[in-house]
Amino acid sequence: MTGVPLLLVDGHNLLFRACFGTPAQIFSRDETDKRDITTQFMFFALLRKGINDELAQWPEVMVIFDGQDGAASRKDTDPGYKATRPENTDALRPILALPDVKAGLDTFGISWIEIDDAEADDVIATLVTTHPGREVLIASMDQDYYQLLRDPGPAGPGVRVLNTAMRPGARLIGPAEVTARYGITPRQYPDFRALCGDTSDNIPGVRGVGAKTAAGLLSDGLALEDLLASGRLSGGKGAAIRAAWPQVLTWRSMIQMHTGLPLPAAPTGAATTPLPIPGEVIARLGLWRRPASPAAATALLPGTLW
Repeated sequence: MTGVPLLLVDGHNLLFRACFGTPAQIFSRDETDKRDITTQFMFFALLRKGINDELAQWPEVMVIFDGQDGAASRKDTDPGYKATRPENTDALRPILALPDVKAGLDTFGISWIEIDDAEADDVIATLVTTHPGREVLIASMDQDYYQLLRDPGPAGPGVRVLNTAMRPGARLIGPAEVTARYGITPRQYPDFRALCGDTSDNIPGVRGVGAKTAAGLLSDGLALEDLLASGRLSGGKGAAIRAAWPQVLTWRSMIQMHTGLPLPAAPTGAATTPLPIPGEVIARLGLWRRPASPAAATALLPGTLW
């Protein structure tokens, strides 16, 4: 193993949680026309707190954002992919904060990647597979990353998900946690979701097939390709799976993460300098108050830092 652990942050996942997962809004200190800076503040607050609470030391941090056209290829495969996600004005609030968030990452020396035609999960999957000598943590609430998990062993150090939205003590998720919850291995996760569905990505799965049935069909390590000759596709549910078989394979291909993408940046192996408190990040970005003039900007004091 080389370098410190590598923390790959699902940027849009954290961005939306920062915007919509906070009970109280945070506003600028402008005397008039106060601006909502909740997303910017909480993005850095959640990132800093998650690392400080769950990890013994600061890892190397890389933040990965979805490209603007990242979902295009999957939507070409199935126009329903992520079609239930809202696109109204309120839903775009996190995106409006993205330039400030990127500026903050640059200011504090945290690398970030955004590829216009790639989703964050494919970039993260590529980083995981092309750096097998690193212990990797994936910061996200998205369960699709379960397919990348592995225990430490001859193939390299372990890969785990860090989900700070979970209760303390259950935030680090590895293969054992996936098996305990769903009765499958990480490798089977795309097969499992293709059968029982994934509401977050608007993948319906086979009608009448729930998580328990899907796990039972895949027991003993079976993959989708094994099912047709397994003798397990009996009764009405088996008939439904056979009837939907081409679509099931399509759904699995959409859930499976792509690897081998050309990347504009690579991990260095060096730990990231710990972030200061989020109020200081906001102060460094000049977001507490909008200066009235260029001269006022140089004289502006940040005031109390959160």
